[in-house]
Amino acid sequence: MPGFRHKTLTLLLAATVSMNAGAAPADDPAQALAARACGALDARVDAVPGRGPLLLRSYDDEAGRGPSREPALAAAAFTYDNALATIALVACGRPAQAERIGAALAAAARSDSRLRNAYRAGAVEGAPLPNGWWDAAQRRWLEDGYQMGTATGNVAWTMLALLTLAEHDGDARWIDAARRLGAWVVANARSATGAGGFGGGVYGFDDHPQALTWKATEHNLDLAAAFARLARRDPAGPWGAQARAARAFVDAQWDAASGHFLTGTAPDGVTPNRSTSALDAQFWALLLPDAPPAWRRALAYAERVHGVAGGFDFSEDRDGVWVEGTAQGALAYRVVGRHDDAAHLLRGLAGDFSAGGLLYATPQARLSTGLALTPTSPTDDFRYYHWPHLGATAWAALAARGWNPYTGALVR
Repeated sequence: MPGFRHKTLTLLLAATVSMNAGAAPADDPAQALAARACGALDARVDAVPGRGPLLLRSYDDEAGRGPSREPALAAAAFTYDNALATIALVACGRPAQAERIGAALAAAARSDSRLRNAYRAGAVEGAPLPNGWWDAAQRRWLEDGYQMGTATGNVAWTMLALLTLAEHDGDARWIDAARRLGAWVVANARSATGAGGFGGGVYGFDDHPQALTWKATEHNLDLAAAFARLARRDPAGPWGAQARAARAFVDAQWDAASGHFLTGTAPDGVTPNRSTSALDAQFWALLLPDAPPAWRRALAYAERVHGVAGGFDFSEDRDGVWVEGTAQGALAYRVVGRHDDAAHLLRGLAGDFSAGGLLYATPQARLSTGLALTPTSPTDDFRYYHWPHLGATAWAALAARGWNPYTGALVR
C-alpha cells in the first residue's frame, strides 16, 4: 500500500524532527561532511592544470570515475552548479579555487549576449564555449535548448557567487559582472503583471528565443537576496528597488492558511500555480536575513508534504531522497536553530558519496520532479538519476559549513 508507506515514512521523519528539535547534537557530523565535500570540490578545480579560469563538469558517470555517458551531459557545466561551487569553495576556505570558477562566470557575463544555463566544462580561454556534442547517427553537432537558454534564477545565483567573491577580496571586476547580469534581468524579466516580480527568463537559441512568462517563487527569492547585496556594494544603482520588487512577489506567494509558499504563477504571470509543490522555496525563504517568524511554518509543510526516510523528496509524490534538497533542509534547520535536526540530515548525506568524490543526486536509480524539461514537453519528463552531481556536493558543503549563500556569512 504505497499511500500507507508514504504516510508512515513521513510520520517517522516528523517524529524524529520533533524529538530532536532545539538540542545540541551529541555528535556533530558536520565537520566530517564538510571536509569530504570541500575536498571533492577543491580536487575538481585543482585537476584542471594552471591557475586560469575554468568551469566544472556537473555530472559524472554512475561509478563516479569519468564524464556522464549521456551525450548532452558529458561536458556540460551548468551555470547554477558552478555558481554554487564558487560560493561553497569560499565557505570552505578555498578562495583561490573559487576565483578560478568565478573568473569564468564573470567572463561569460562580460562576453555573451546573455548568461547561458550551461557551458562547456574545462579550462576557459577568453569566453566560455556553449556546450554541445557530436551525434554520430545524425552526423551533426547538437546543442540543447535549455542549456542555451537563460533561467532567471541561474543568473541570480551567479550574481550571488560574484558578490561573494567581491566581499572576500574587494575586486571590482566581480561587481562589474554582477551589475551586467542584474541589468539583463531587469531589462528582460521584470514583470508588471499581478504581484510584479520577475519572470522565468528565456528558453532556446538566439535566433528564436522563447520568453518564459511564468514566475517562480524560488527565482524571486534568489533575486531578492542578490539585488539587496548588490545594492550594498553599488548604492548608486537601481538595485534596491529591484530587490523590493522581487521581495514583494515572494511575500505575495506566502499562503498563510496552509503555512507554505506557492510555487509561483502560471504563464499569465497572475494565476497562482498550485499544481506543483516547490520544496526549495520553503527552505530558501528562511535564508533571507529578515524572514518573518511566521515563515518557519514552511518547515512543517516541507516535512509533511516532502518528507521521506532519510530526508526530503523534490516533489510531493515522495518517491525518494533528493540529496540537494535534503542538504538545503539541513541548512534551513541550522538557520532556525534546530541543530539536531540538521545533524540528522547531514549524517545521512555522508553515505551518498561516489567513488569519484561527488555526492549522488539521489540514492535511488531515478527520482521524479513533476516538472517538464522544456516548454513543449508533453509530460513531466525532468528526472534526477543516481549520478554524481556537482550541485548536490556544493549544497552539502554549504550545509555542513553552516554558510548562508543568501547573506554570504556563517549561520549564527
